Amino acid sequence: MTWIVTRSGRKFDLARPTADMVDPTDITHSLSMQCRFNGHTARFYSVAQHCYLVSDLVPAEHQLAALLHDATEAYVGDMVRPLKEGMRDHAHSLGVTCLYDEVERNVWLAICERFNLDPILPECVKHADLIALATEKRDLMPHHPEPWACLDGIEPFAGFIDPWAPSYAAIHYHHRLLQLLATTHRGRAQA
Repeated sequence: MTWIVTRSGRKFDLARPTADMVDPTDITHSLSMQCRFNGHTARFYSVAQHCYLVSDLVPAEHQLAALLHDATEAYVGDMVRPLKEGMRDHAHSLGVTCLYDEVERNVWLAICERFNLDPILPECVKHADLIALATEKRDLMPHHPEPWACLDGIEPFAGFIDPWAPSYAAIHYHHRLLQLLATTHRGRAQA
């Protein structure tokens, strides 16, 4: 079996994902229910709120990509960075592609097709993701003296993160997604 059943009751095939399997409400629900950092935060903080925050940190033309940058996690889950990087390094040392990366990439391509996105994330989205991470580390994680190498040279933004309840995150994420989809598609139709 290579498929999961989503919140909307759809069958989502992880081995052969297609754009018609991707549902905005499934992404919204799942990301609002998943806690960042494997739940090792001071308070519940959803992937949906993280994506919302990242979308706030980029120019308007990249907000949809920013909001959806972690949408694959609605289907494959969130994996902590050290484990994901370790799996990549191990696969690379064997001269093979990491299976997780392959599955995640195919899901990402289906999401990009569904929402008419370029599969290559803009640099501003990647940078905003790191700013959000630095801010989350400061505001939500227990203090630990060990630096995070991925955050070298990255400063958190000035505001403080107030974590949203899953239902609140779902409402705000879904509203922003629908708003951006309407704006994006209307803009492309007029071009």
